[in-house]
Amino acid sequence: MQEVSMTLIARADQVGSLLRPPLVTQAWKAFARDELDEPDRRSIEDDAIRTSIRQQEETGIGVITDGEFRRDVWWSGFIPYVEGIELFEATQSPFASNVAEKADAYIPKLVRTAEPLSHPGNAIMGDNYKFVAEITNHATKVTIPAPSRFHFQYGVNAIDEAVYPDREQFWDDVTQVYKSEIAGLENLGCNFIQIDDPILSFFCDPTATEKMKNDGENPEALLKEYIDATNAAVSERACSTTVGLHICRGNARSTWAVSGGYAAIAEQVFPLLDVDVFFLEFDDERSGDFGPLQLIPASTSIVLGLVTSKRPELESPDLLKRRLDQASQYADPSRLGISPQCGFASILEGNLLTEEDQWAKLRLVAEVAEDYWAN
Repeated sequence: MQEVSMTLIARADQVGSLLRPPLVTQAWKAFARDELDEPDRRSIEDDAIRTSIRQQEETGIGVITDGEFRRDVWWSGFIPYVEGIELFEATQSPFASNVAEKADAYIPKLVRTAEPLSHPGNAIMGDNYKFVAEITNHATKVTIPAPSRFHFQYGVNAIDEAVYPDREQFWDDVTQVYKSEIAGLENLGCNFIQIDDPILSFFCDPTATEKMKNDGENPEALLKEYIDATNAAVSERACSTTVGLHICRGNARSTWAVSGGYAAIAEQVFPLLDVDVFFLEFDDERSGDFGPLQLIPASTSIVLGLVTSKRPELESPDLLKRRLDQASQYADPSRLGISPQCGFASILEGNLLTEEDQWAKLRLVAEVAEDYWAN
């Protein structure tokens, strides 16, 4: 069997979110209506996570998560707990090229600084990590949104100039929040942190970048800001900590937000981002070809999101192996792993497939990985 790359935790991985059981979904809706308090909601989540961990282990997948059951949307377990943040409802998704005009589209909330940003002290994700780590002996990871989520959706309005007349100071404070969070998680024993940054994919889509220009931003300069912010955020991690970065093109309720291959951002993102593993969506033609993988440093591992979490149909194992062969033309197979292209429930309601479909997808990932890297 081929050795696993030093920065690759498992050949068979997952992105993080899982379909929430009905009781969890109902609990979150009751919580939103002030009909259920947080301790009671967390108790329901506890039971669901225990069951989910057992089910994840049974699939053979290499890394376990809490399914993101303790958040109602992929970024909400972290950003709202940062001191100085305000959240606003939005009427449209300002930069998306696919969902902005749909009546039933998921509309991300807007994040704005109300006061200077700071970390609350104890690791925001700490209790969630400890709960999972105490239940399973498998590798576990924590997923958190990228620094870009503090800024992108609200554009030029995200930073209150009365609070931050200097944009660099805003980013300094954002990245200090991450340094504190990562240090806190490391102190609890967490050594695998995944940063989710679907916002990077917006720079692959000409429609989205044109909207950025209309909002008064220079897309190339903004992309550099986001890269620099992520690099600063993870710059003080321990050498024993693996940092992954996930890029997808939107996933709410099986709907994508933008399109475009990685070639548009590869020269800036792949060589310059200081991460150990890239988790890259590659489940359909919107992601482009594998050519940009050759720009990822040889010391960095790559988990290919070849299995879609948007649709219930199972991919052919032979097709997945052929796709791995194609990717191996640009990156040594010893550096590669396989996963679903995204989570199964970026928002509360989840994607348009069943739990049985979900577990079948994860079993497929594990089986293909075991077979492909057996020799």
